[in-house]
Amino acid sequence: MDSLWRSAWLVDAAIVITLVEWLGLVIYHRLTGRGLTPRSFQWNLVSGLCLMAALRCALLDLAWIWGAGCLAASGAAHLAYLRQRWQRQRASRQAFLV
Repeated sequence: MDSLWRSAWLVDAAIVITLVEWLGLVIYHRLTGRGLTPRSFQWNLVSGLCLMAALRCALLDLAWIWGAGCLAASGAAHLAYLRQRWQRQRASRQAFLV
Protein backbone atom coordinates (compact mmCIF):
# COMPACT_ATOMS: atom_id res chain seq x y z
CA MET A 1 0.00 0.00 0.00
CA ASP A 2 2.91 2.33 0.73
CA SER A 3 4.20 1.96 -2.83
CA LEU A 4 0.79 3.01 -4.13
CA TRP A 5 1.19 6.43 -2.50
CA ARG A 6 4.76 6.78 -3.71
CA SER A 7 4.04 5.98 -7.34
CA ALA A 8 3.19 8.62 -9.90
CA TRP A 9 0.29 6.73 -11.48
CA LEU A 10 -2.13 8.12 -8.90
CA VAL A 11 -1.13 11.65 -9.88
CA ASP A 12 -1.45 10.68 -13.54
CA ALA A 13 -4.98 9.47 -12.83
CA ALA A 14 -5.84 12.76 -11.11
CA ILE A 15 -4.49 14.70 -14.10
CA VAL A 16 -6.56 12.61 -16.51
CA ILE A 17 -9.70 13.02 -14.39
CA THR A 18 -9.13 16.79 -14.24
CA LEU A 19 -8.75 17.00 -18.01
CA VAL A 20 -11.88 14.90 -18.57
CA GLU A 21 -13.79 17.19 -16.20
CA TRP A 22 -12.50 20.23 -18.11
CA LEU A 23 -13.59 18.69 -21.41
CA GLY A 24 -17.03 17.93 -19.97
CA LEU A 25 -17.45 21.53 -18.77
CA VAL A 26 -16.39 22.91 -22.15
CA ILE A 27 -18.75 20.62 -24.06
CA TYR A 28 -21.62 21.39 -21.69
CA HIS A 29 -21.09 25.13 -22.05
CA ARG A 30 -20.87 24.94 -25.85
CA LEU A 31 -24.01 22.82 -26.16
CA THR A 32 -26.19 24.68 -23.65
CA GLY A 33 -24.60 28.10 -23.23
CA ARG A 34 -24.90 27.57 -19.47
CA GLY A 35 -22.38 26.83 -16.79
CA LEU A 36 -18.90 28.23 -16.47
CA THR A 37 -17.23 29.66 -19.52
CA PRO A 38 -13.93 27.97 -20.26
CA ARG A 39 -12.21 31.34 -20.04
CA SER A 40 -13.47 31.91 -16.50
CA PHE A 41 -11.57 28.94 -15.04
CA GLN A 42 -8.70 28.35 -17.45
CA TRP A 43 -5.96 29.83 -15.24
CA ASN A 44 -7.22 28.06 -12.14
CA LEU A 45 -7.14 24.78 -14.07
CA VAL A 46 -3.60 25.40 -15.33
CA SER A 47 -2.46 26.25 -11.80
CA GLY A 48 -3.84 22.99 -10.42
CA LEU A 49 -2.38 20.92 -13.25
CA CYS A 50 1.03 22.49 -12.68
CA LEU A 51 0.83 21.63 -8.97
CA MET A 52 0.02 18.03 -9.87
CA ALA A 53 2.94 18.01 -12.31
CA ALA A 54 5.25 19.27 -9.53
CA LEU A 55 4.07 16.46 -7.27
CA ARG A 56 4.66 13.99 -10.09
CA CYS A 57 8.22 15.31 -10.52
CA ALA A 58 8.88 14.81 -6.81
CA LEU A 59 7.46 11.29 -6.82
CA LEU A 60 9.55 10.32 -9.83
CA ASP A 61 12.63 11.86 -8.17
CA LEU A 62 13.36 14.08 -11.17
CA ALA A 63 15.88 16.91 -11.01
CA TRP A 64 14.75 19.71 -8.72
CA ILE A 65 14.62 22.19 -11.60
CA TRP A 66 11.60 20.39 -13.11
CA GLY A 67 9.61 20.57 -9.90
CA ALA A 68 10.63 24.18 -9.34
CA GLY A 69 9.59 25.05 -12.88
CA CYS A 70 6.18 23.46 -12.36
CA LEU A 71 5.73 25.34 -9.08
CA ALA A 72 6.74 28.63 -10.72
CA ALA A 73 4.30 28.01 -13.58
CA SER A 74 1.57 27.23 -11.06
CA GLY A 75 2.26 30.48 -9.21
CA ALA A 76 2.21 32.48 -12.44
CA ALA A 77 -1.08 30.88 -13.50
CA HIS A 78 -2.55 31.58 -10.07
CA LEU A 79 -1.57 35.25 -10.33
CA ALA A 80 -3.14 35.41 -13.80
CA TYR A 81 -6.32 33.91 -12.35
CA LEU A 82 -6.43 36.47 -9.53
CA ARG A 83 -5.83 39.31 -11.98
CA GLN A 84 -8.67 38.03 -14.19
CA ARG A 85 -11.03 37.83 -11.19
CA TRP A 86 -10.14 41.33 -9.99
CA GLN A 87 -10.66 42.79 -13.47
CA ARG A 88 -14.03 41.05 -13.77
CA GLN A 89 -15.08 42.30 -10.34
CA ARG A 90 -13.99 45.84 -11.16
CA ALA A 91 -15.89 45.76 -14.46
CA SER A 92 -19.08 44.52 -12.75
CA ARG A 93 -18.85 47.28 -10.12
CA GLN A 94 -18.40 49.93 -12.80
CA ALA A 95 -21.36 48.56 -14.75
CA PHE A 96 -23.45 48.73 -11.59
CA LEU A 97 -22.50 52.37 -10.94
CA VAL A 98 -23.24 53.54 -14.50
